[in-house]
Amino acid sequence: MPRSALRICPLCEATCGLTLSIDGTRVTAARGDRDDVFSRGFVCPKGASFGALDADPDRLRAPLVRRDGELREATWEEAFDAVAAGLRPVADGHGPHAVGLVLGNPNVHTMAGALYPNLLLGALGTRSLFTASTLDQMPKHVSSGLLYGDANAIPVPDLDRTDHLLLIGANPLESNGSLCTAPDFPGRLKALKARGGTLTVVDPRRTRTARLADRHVAIRPGTDALLLAATAQVLFEEDLVDLGALAPHVEGVAELADTVRDFTPESVAAACDVDAGTTRALARELAAAPTAAVYGRIGSCTVPHGTLASWLVDVLNILTGNLDRPGGALFPQAATDRTPRPAGPGRGFALGRWHSRVSGHPEAKGELPLSALAEEIDTATEDGTPVRALITIAANPVLSAPDGDRLDKALDSLDFMVSVDPYLNETSRHAHVVLPPPPPSQSPHHDFAFNTLAVRNQVRYTRPAVPLQPGRMAETEILARLILAATGRPGADPAAVDATVIEQTLAKAVRDPHSPVHRRDPRDLAALLTGTDGPERRLDMMLRLGPYGDGFGARPGGLTLERLLAHPHGIDLGPLRPRLPQPLKTRSGKVELLPAPIAADLPRLARSLTERATGLVLVGRRHLRSNNSWMHNVPALTGGSNRCTLHLNPDDAARLGVRDGQPVRVKGAGGEVTAPAEVTDTVRPGVVSLPHGWGHDRPGTRLTHAAGDPGVNVNQLLDGTLLDPLSGNAVLNGIPITLTPLTGTKL
Repeated sequence: MPRSALRICPLCEATCGLTLSIDGTRVTAARGDRDDVFSRGFVCPKGASFGALDADPDRLRAPLVRRDGELREATWEEAFDAVAAGLRPVADGHGPHAVGLVLGNPNVHTMAGALYPNLLLGALGTRSLFTASTLDQMPKHVSSGLLYGDANAIPVPDLDRTDHLLLIGANPLESNGSLCTAPDFPGRLKALKARGGTLTVVDPRRTRTARLADRHVAIRPGTDALLLAATAQVLFEEDLVDLGALAPHVEGVAELADTVRDFTPESVAAACDVDAGTTRALARELAAAPTAAVYGRIGSCTVPHGTLASWLVDVLNILTGNLDRPGGALFPQAATDRTPRPAGPGRGFALGRWHSRVSGHPEAKGELPLSALAEEIDTATEDGTPVRALITIAANPVLSAPDGDRLDKALDSLDFMVSVDPYLNETSRHAHVVLPPPPPSQSPHHDFAFNTLAVRNQVRYTRPAVPLQPGRMAETEILARLILAATGRPGADPAAVDATVIEQTLAKAVRDPHSPVHRRDPRDLAALLTGTDGPERRLDMMLRLGPYGDGFGARPGGLTLERLLAHPHGIDLGPLRPRLPQPLKTRSGKVELLPAPIAADLPRLARSLTERATGLVLVGRRHLRSNNSWMHNVPALTGGSNRCTLHLNPDDAARLGVRDGQPVRVKGAGGEVTAPAEVTDTVRPGVVSLPHGWGHDRPGTRLTHAAGDPGVNVNQLLDGTLLDPLSGNAVLNGIPITLTPLTGTKL
């Protein structure tokens, strides 16, 4: 009999509430949940296509194990026995760092991805960790770590109350937002304008977001940090700096003024292709607005000075007194955050605690650059063993990282590889074992990561909308068993993994004088936990110990899993609130406005004034109906505007003799691709744009629809050597390329 069920959408960072229509075990439709406390009924095309993605016939339904060179279906027991037999000899024979771990973007959209990878990393004891963060937002983590002492303390714009919003390198009308969890981001921007606010967008493309703006600044790609530094310089020069209530919590203002003195609007104008008057107007408007927020995203992160640009975004919020105040940029407080500790100095944030074996890249936040994975596998050195075994979880770096051809060959040389993935894609096709998680309808959902970035404090949880089908295994159990197999115990009870976490967490909590359970018996506390399985009991524990929790009875009326389940549309915890100095973990206990690594990198920024590339440069682009490489197998989410074409300005097309629709060869340092040209004035002259995540034409995959319209892999134009040195983030935008029109070629 048809029925409905609630589900939080896991397909992008907006985390919208959905109402699913279900017939038997099949999701027949998805619409926005009008009663959801956060999304209020909003849904985008991805969420509306939830059922099609959930029922994709190419999703793997049983584990695969490589036998005689061929991947064949196997039982779960056979699969985990094969994992143990493949991983342990590598770790025992070559040391823990010979086993690498790669975490992909979809990993952060699941409960399993939040609860188990750190346990797996600890069990392996490896430093060979690579994630999608170094293809995306690692500069923001590093700048936050240096400013606030905590790499995860990322302030978000208070979209619903700000008077002035400056977006740089962000296109939330297509991406739905990133590092800023905001259902109906488009509606929130329109509401900003409707209440008389101002929207400014800095982007080399006239995106849908830019078309909505009051001011669009078509900057030269890769020069974001220069423009932001010049904006800060104007604030100092024109005596517009006003920290307000922030002043007691900030150090280094005078030193910063000296550092940015030479980055005048006039000095950066040619490099940015932004006239000095516009830059001065940006600074004056920020300073004059009653409240304002500056928000930078992937376009300002995936550039040569990504960390400096991310740092300067926060610098502008600080200098105008807009950090940590309503209408500015504030630190969210998630329900599963740790119990807030009293403000005071912390241990701070360190970079480069170890380095990659081949190129010596410093770690950042415990991670090495994903761009370096191929060389860490295929290059021998005198000190250290190459990565010889690899675990990938929801990751497809052959498409998402630079120089997929080299990585493709490197993966083929591994002694052993295991992939946790629902598809046999361009990366998992190399695995010796593939462990497929169930469709999202059969999984529970709570957004551990994205609630720490949400524009309003709230908490929501949905149990599986469809019972786990025979032969399937919950993703939480898959990762728990993977941890056991990686440590040589493939037959052990996976529930023991969660039980150990609960035991250790509660034992630590009762020793903490700031905890609501200080000096209580951890066994008694564990007995109070509710939930149908280990992951739910862990969620209950985190809610109870968190900032809104009941403290296991110490704070009556506080959050518990039972209370959350009684509110299926979620619980609203109120607007973002000022929290400083509590989030600060720097050694000084203050916002350290000019950290030493930042100061040391600023001369490189100054040199870029005279080192800019001539000729065409490449930028990426996002599609509303896509998310990196993992949605191109759903017919409803491809076609139309979601196509892999090269955007080219009409002036450049005329100069190069390129017609609309004509095949063009694009060549970069890492290789070349051929794509159809799409002549459009939405890109500024001198800039071309290819979307990210395409290139589904490699043999051995099982992506039927994606292979029918494969597109090209834009990251093959990169050789992996261009990185932001502070964060190890790949430089994906502002890449010099050459373009040649082709004749007689069919695509």
